[in-house]
Amino acid sequence: MPNLGPWEIIIILVVLVLLFGAKKLPDAARSLGRSMRIFKSEVKEMRNDDEQQEQAAIQQAPQAQPQQPYQPQQQYQQPAPQAQPQQQYQQPYQPQPGQNNPGQPQQ
Repeated sequence: MPNLGPWEIIIILVVLVLLFGAKKLPDAARSLGRSMRIFKSEVKEMRNDDEQQEQAAIQQAPQAQPQQPYQPQQQYQQPAPQAQPQQQYQQPYQPQPGQNNPGQPQQ
């Protein structure tokens, strides 16, 4: 935007007076000032509301547990294989004479 010098500002003011009239300009400036004041107060209220919501959220949040210093987990190491006890040799099942053999029909 080009720099406005004093002559340009005077020309703009003269055009505004001619368009709106001398009586309406103070009223327009007054209403513009009121609108700006209302806008500033609303922005301030919105900021206060945001801060209050943040504080309420902080108060309602559960209290954090103190952090313990980092302790790296030990890597999982497989235990050394242990010697297994030797099993005694078992003979396969053989029915005694006079007992029923589950694999053969009864006589």
